[in-house]
Amino acid sequence: MERPFRYIRADFFMARSFVDLQDMNRQLRHWLDTVANVRLHAGTQRVVQEHFQEERPSLLALPAGRFDAVLRQERRVSSEGCVSVGGNYYSVPDGTRRRTLDVETTADQVRIHEDGRLIAVHTLLQGRKQRSVLPGHRHAPRRSTSHGPRDPIRILPGHAVTTRPLSFYEQIGRQLGGRP
Repeated sequence: MERPFRYIRADFFMARSFVDLQDMNRQLRHWLDTVANVRLHAGTQRVVQEHFQEERPSLLALPAGRFDAVLRQERRVSSEGCVSVGGNYYSVPDGTRRRTLDVETTADQVRIHEDGRLIAVHTLLQGRKQRSVLPGHRHAPRRSTSHGPRDPIRILPGHAVTTRPLSFYEQIGRQLGGRP
């Protein structure tokens, strides 16, 4: 079986230049009509265009609606609460529990899912090193990754921290250090 993308890349795109998309389409149509579709296919030993004409009546029509191609990937959440897609950064809501999320990218959106539930929809950013932070995603500043001052530790609702006198920790330190 032929590899169509490699064939088109090697036989059509290599060593060609195009003025614009219309020029490329015009050249591609000419190449299809004079080279690609009139050749003997290596796998079937049939002329491509003749084979297609025989199969055409049994082919089904494409769906009438628009088809959005979706690229699905897993992405890790950074310490800043973002996932990286295509060199850009997209926020996830504070309180997102999982560190790895499912991300769907379409031609114009980035959709982020946690455990099968949609948690964020961003407009796809063009270029690189840009950041999209949706309203409501940041309730408090995230910890800095630099060596500068850090934000105070946040206690999530429903969690409690036990407070103890410093003498408690001094005693633990002495025990760990082998002193009574």
